[in-house]
Amino acid sequence: MDATKHSPSGQDDLVARSLRSVWHPCTQMQHHETVPLIPVTHGKGAWLYDTDGKRYLDAISSWWVNMFGHANPRINAALKDQLDKLEHAMLAGFTHEPVVQLSEQLAARTNHQLGHCFYASDGASAVEIALKMSFHAWRNHGKSDKQEFVCLKGSYHGETVGALAVTDVSLFREAYGPMLQRAHVIASPDARLAQDGESTADVARRAAAEFESLLQQRAGKIAAIIVEPLVQCATGMAMYDPVYLKEVRALCDRYQVHMIADEIAVGCGRTGTFFACEQAAIWPDFLCLSKGISGGYLPLSLVMTRDDIYQAFYDADVTRGFLHSHSYTGNPLACRAALATLAIFDEDNVIEANRVRAARMSAALAPLAAHPQVAHFRQRGMIWAFDAVIDDAEAAATFSRRFFSQALQQELLLRPIGRTVYLMPPYILNDEEIAGLASRTQTVFDQVIRA
Repeated sequence: MDATKHSPSGQDDLVARSLRSVWHPCTQMQHHETVPLIPVTHGKGAWLYDTDGKRYLDAISSWWVNMFGHANPRINAALKDQLDKLEHAMLAGFTHEPVVQLSEQLAARTNHQLGHCFYASDGASAVEIALKMSFHAWRNHGKSDKQEFVCLKGSYHGETVGALAVTDVSLFREAYGPMLQRAHVIASPDARLAQDGESTADVARRAAAEFESLLQQRAGKIAAIIVEPLVQCATGMAMYDPVYLKEVRALCDRYQVHMIADEIAVGCGRTGTFFACEQAAIWPDFLCLSKGISGGYLPLSLVMTRDDIYQAFYDADVTRGFLHSHSYTGNPLACRAALATLAIFDEDNVIEANRVRAARMSAALAPLAAHPQVAHFRQRGMIWAFDAVIDDAEAAATFSRRFFSQALQQELLLRPIGRTVYLMPPYILNDEEIAGLASRTQTVFDQVIRA
């Protein structure tokens, strides 16, 4: 094919080179014969700019990572300072100030309930670490039969082999299922599943009861359950009542099963508290962070865990140590970006400011929420989502790609999940940007629904 024929003037060369040499993620590359790549040259604040000078409001924080927008001056300054000190050093046998400070500050945000941090580079790796830690901790406790894991229906925890084993997305399971050690899949507490007369808390308790039924049969074999607290993101922003987390925590304690909280997408203030688990007043045994923790600047992930789990590995015997490593573990530049991100949270009182910003956004989206072809309009913290009501099967199948393309014409970066449109913007939008995002999202929705 001619890789340039669908690209706007001034963008042809970069797009053609990318299509020849770059294999893009979560992409059927043939689709770019009709849907052109957008060649980005720079970003500023909430906006991305292409080679023709067109701009796009990054309403999904570039896959949920750019908490404080692009080219943030305070994070830039921290990285420039760190570059002149230490760019990288191995963390085996060495340590450095940024990784120690970051670990201390994160532990303090859990009231030191989760006082130990193990670092990696991406979210899937953090999930792998938590799964391996749980498995190995039980073995070190003399309970080597506990090798099974539990996940929720529709769950997504990453695309490496271990993370895929606790991911319930049919596309991935059908493609890579033979490679996986299957997890138990139990009911989701998704509030959209409410039956007549049920509250969101009722749905949560009903789902928790299914987990208990499994535990009654398999607790001696189950190592851990993994959940995305409050919002199952990649399954279509399925939101649920915090009581589910309380129930799961109590069940894990009763049946001696670890609880893994995957806060890779929902942590760092996204749901309205710094950690989503705070809204249920519980702490898991393992908490995974990535994405927004570095402000969207550098790959960084980590697993936080309790002292009793750390102590299960503390021994003279090497085989009882945690056998996992990454070359870039605790990279100083990434840790400095994370420290600058945490400083912004504190200096700007971001959690409280986001409550005001979220209320304004919800008010601006009210006309869209009332649209006759919108179902299940929902919001949790700085996440908004709704489901498009589409009767035609072919139109439903192409809704996401059509919406994405039309949104670009309205200067918006929005990437629906199936028929679910969601907004996860950076925490810096002003009133004008909030109003524009809301009105243009409705314009795009109307255009796509009518097409």
